Amino acid sequence: MATPNITNRLYYFPKPTRWSKGVGAALPEAYKKFWREWKNQQPAAVHYIPDTRKYYFDEQLGMPVRVQNTPLRLLYPKELDQGIWGGEAVVQGFLKKGQKKRRVAKFWVPRLHKSVVYSEVLDKHIRTVVTSRTIDLINEHYGFDHYLLKTPACDLRSLLALKLKRLILTALADKTLYPDDPEKREEVYNQYKEYLTAYTREEIEWYGLTYAEAVKKFLEIERSKEVITPLKIKYRSELIAKLKEAKIAEAVDVEVEKPESTSWLDKVNPFSKSPKA
Repeated sequence: MATPNITNRLYYFPKPTRWSKGVGAALPEAYKKFWREWKNQQPAAVHYIPDTRKYYFDEQLGMPVRVQNTPLRLLYPKELDQGIWGGEAVVQGFLKKGQKKRRVAKFWVPRLHKSVVYSEVLDKHIRTVVTSRTIDLINEHYGFDHYLLKTPACDLRSLLALKLKRLILTALADKTLYPDDPEKREEVYNQYKEYLTAYTREEIEWYGLTYAEAVKKFLEIERSKEVITPLKIKYRSELIAKLKEAKIAEAVDVEVEKPESTSWLDKVNPFSKSPKA
């Protein structure tokens, strides 16, 4: 019985993902940590009440049955990223109007309304679209900043909330809040500085970015590390190399400058030309 399992393992090839090859594999661990918190971590149950029991007794079957906390099927429209919905989303299901009626598709959309929230760290009022649950969560955390800083990315979900959280963390890390009021700056900083212990400076820089934004930022950083050689030095090196090949006496003792590239793109690119010696 064990032989087929061993054979299957020998022929097992892991499915390639965006993190196993290409630019995604070269992204820093700080962004991968944020991505796991945003996309892979299980969010808190909002549209159903999870049962903490492992088993319950079913009276119809007359036997214990294992509890299955199956999450509802949720849809996240693009409008969600423009507001702060407090973990809510569009619930997709079916509705049956009568016993002899066929079920029809039904979408339950959370009740949205415009409101203004205040960030004490940024000292700004922000007008956005929220839900009643968002307001309740802000009141439970005693402030908008505490709500964003205490809530993981999987529960915030929207890009607007993640961008604001990144701005708040950056302002706290760099101490750029209230530049004209040092006393207020120290007061607010001492109130929120405990949240910085969960992040490093690099993790804050990569927090709240989408995959496309992270790739763009990574490529810009790599391009900034490249050593750009002036064309006059390049052409001079090529000319000296040709003169040495022709065994010209004046070019024997002249050294050829070989600029070294520190970019990983040049190492991967098979069409990149190495400088002639």
